[in-house]
Amino acid sequence: MVKRYVVAPHGGRGTHPDIGSALRAATARGRAARVEIAPGHYEERLSVRGEIELAALGDAGSVVVSVPRGTVLDVSGTAVVRGLVLVGRETGAGVVDCHAGSLTLDRVTVRAHDGVCAHARPGTSLTLTDSEFRYGRTLFAGAAGLVERCRFTDAADNAVAVIENAQVLIRDSRFDGSAIHGVRVSDARAHLVGCEVTGAGQAAVMADTRAELTVEGCVVAATHMAGVAFIEQSRGSVHGTRVTDAENGILVASGADPVVRACVFADCRDTGIHVQDTGRGTFEECEITGAGNVAVLSTRGGAPRVTGCRVAGGNVGIAVTDKARGHFIRVDVRDLTGVALRVWDESKAVFAQVRVERCPFGLETRGNGGTTAELTDARIVDFDMAAVAAVGQSRVTLRGVSAERGLLGFGAAEEAQLHVHGSEVSAVSTGGALAFGTSRFVARDLTVTGAESYGLCGTGSAYLDVADSRFEDCAATGVRCDDACGGRLADCSVTGATGVAVQHNGRVGLVGLRTSLPVREITEPPAPPTIVNHYHGPVFVEAVHSAQLAWNNTHVIQQQAARNDGNGRNEHDDRSDRNNQSDQDGVGR
Repeated sequence: MVKRYVVAPHGGRGTHPDIGSALRAATARGRAARVEIAPGHYEERLSVRGEIELAALGDAGSVVVSVPRGTVLDVSGTAVVRGLVLVGRETGAGVVDCHAGSLTLDRVTVRAHDGVCAHARPGTSLTLTDSEFRYGRTLFAGAAGLVERCRFTDAADNAVAVIENAQVLIRDSRFDGSAIHGVRVSDARAHLVGCEVTGAGQAAVMADTRAELTVEGCVVAATHMAGVAFIEQSRGSVHGTRVTDAENGILVASGADPVVRACVFADCRDTGIHVQDTGRGTFEECEITGAGNVAVLSTRGGAPRVTGCRVAGGNVGIAVTDKARGHFIRVDVRDLTGVALRVWDESKAVFAQVRVERCPFGLETRGNGGTTAELTDARIVDFDMAAVAAVGQSRVTLRGVSAERGLLGFGAAEEAQLHVHGSEVSAVSTGGALAFGTSRFVARDLTVTGAESYGLCGTGSAYLDVADSRFEDCAATGVRCDDACGGRLADCSVTGATGVAVQHNGRVGLVGLRTSLPVREITEPPAPPTIVNHYHGPVFVEAVHSAQLAWNNTHVIQQQAARNDGNGRNEHDDRSDRNNQSDQDGVGR
């Protein structure tokens, strides 16, 4: 039978004047006890040994226990505390310190000014229900823990820290205004269900140092850094969680590899999904809306696997940059102000079953020869500029790609390589495909329909290798090759009612061309005449004939001799004795 002890400061038969005296009596008896405390403010330090319950006789919060500094409640045993307010200052150990055994705080308020609210040490168990914790952190170090329906407000660092192989389940709780993290899990395991985290100074929920973190059905809002972060080889999963107004919706870095499913990352200031520094991660059926910079970013060696995700609004859809990688399958991207898919700077990306709508660019690649992109089974519609643009020395392969309603279908520039297989372009206002610079364009089974200018154009020193392709109803030219563009067209057809089938420069071989339209070779204009300009010489304002000219001489003597020509007329013989003489044909001028 549980022995009952009553604490009443104003006395009374069978009561104790303070909580400490009741606890000493209960400990001395050595059996289970319940200490009931009358409303009031008690300035004392409580030490619980054995199996004891502390309960407020009045409403929750009617009993306040505080000390000027240090621990208020020290537990070694099995303790339950109900309805108390515990206040402490300058305590590294914690306002509540569970040294051994188990402790349950129910409807308790803990305020730690410049310290720790509650500290569960290795091997202990701490249960928190319907309680409130202010200013300090709650620390599970090597302990087991259960947190349900609690509120953590204005923690000076982390609101809850789970470390040193601790295991904690947190349900239906709220974390507001933490200076660092709402929940930090380090070399430990934690499971968050139905929680809300707002206003964290850094990542709202953080897993580091090989932690295992599971987040289900949570809401994260208005955090200064990432909504959820996995770093330092951490693992775990995030399911059905919504993050809004964070710098990054979710951050994965330094070897971490979480599984993220059915989450929403809305209005993130920088990125929705951010993977970097050899981070990995599997992202399935997620939605990213209104990202300020990039919806999905893989950078600096990141390597995510993204399936079934939707991107809407914002600037850039998916970007793989700075030697990163990525696999993206069943991705829907629409209504962006920038490019839908970007691969830069020695990165490698594979895209499959992609749909892009109402974006200026579909796929854009740039970088050296180590920059590669593969796009398979994709449809790009209503683009302002180009469906696919490859520049630098990047290499792009398209298979089964459809581009419809835009300015230019496929483009390769500078030294890029663009390989096209079984793809089509239609209803473009300029052309189906363009290669310029020293780029290489290789196409098999390409169809261009209804281009308002050309089907395919090569210019500069580009190289075209096109076979088994069709150019239909292109308004001006099916294929046009200008400047020093070279290559070959094999077994291609050009059809339509108007225009020219092929307009070429004689450098492109035409093999098996099928067309009823004219083929024209561009003839180069004749070279202009050579003009030699002599400066500092005489100026003539009328025609001069039989003149001998010399200039740039320092001294000239002219002699004139007269002789009879036999007809009564004198003929003058002009001789010049010159220093630094010049030939009459101008040598030495």
